Amino acid sequence: MEIVIADKSHIIYAEIICETIAEAAKVRGTGIAKRKPEYIATKMENGNAVIALDGETFAGFCYIEQWGHGKFVANSGLIVHPNYRGLGLSKQIKQAVFNHSRNKFPDAKIFSITTGLAVMKLNSNLGYKPVTFSELTNDQSFWNGCQTCKNYDVLQRTEQKMCLCTGMLYDPSSKIEKEDKKIKEGVFKRLKNIKHTLFLKDKK
Repeated sequence: MEIVIADKSHIIYAEIICETIAEAAKVRGTGIAKRKPEYIATKMENGNAVIALDGETFAGFCYIEQWGHGKFVANSGLIVHPNYRGLGLSKQIKQAVFNHSRNKFPDAKIFSITTGLAVMKLNSNLGYKPVTFSELTNDQSFWNGCQTCKNYDVLQRTEQKMCLCTGMLYDPSSKIEKEDKKIKEGVFKRLKNIKHTLFLKDKK
């Protein structure tokens, strides 16, 4: 297994990456913003993605987005192909794209919004902390990208203040040690349950 910074030679995998993301959204029943192959290809061409390959077989992927004139970056679209799940690959990809983000954008704050408990735990181990949406980028083009998510109506109803996703932020200027930032998985689980109760009760 090899995890590398993606480039033009990996554009041949853009279609399967998008298909894998879409299928994962159906299985989880959670909100995942859709992406087109052309968008993924652009990320590869700009060196803003990492890809995991087993020989020539696609195994996993994640990409970097810039917001607020480079003040913020996000590691988005983390996905592992079903054939390679349960092997700890998502953790390796997350670490690789985080390291790449820190090297390429050393002064930028790195943020994430996710409904996935596993991703929340991975973020916490890297030094992210849960934050309100107001602490994330105010670049409207980022939030517009949520329009393809099944839970977009929740974001609209709350005037972009909160959603089923949890906002998490890594601030490179913070003096707090990484160990002090780790949050137990049970905390994320309770937070997720509370949000589901608040925002989805009208749909039941």
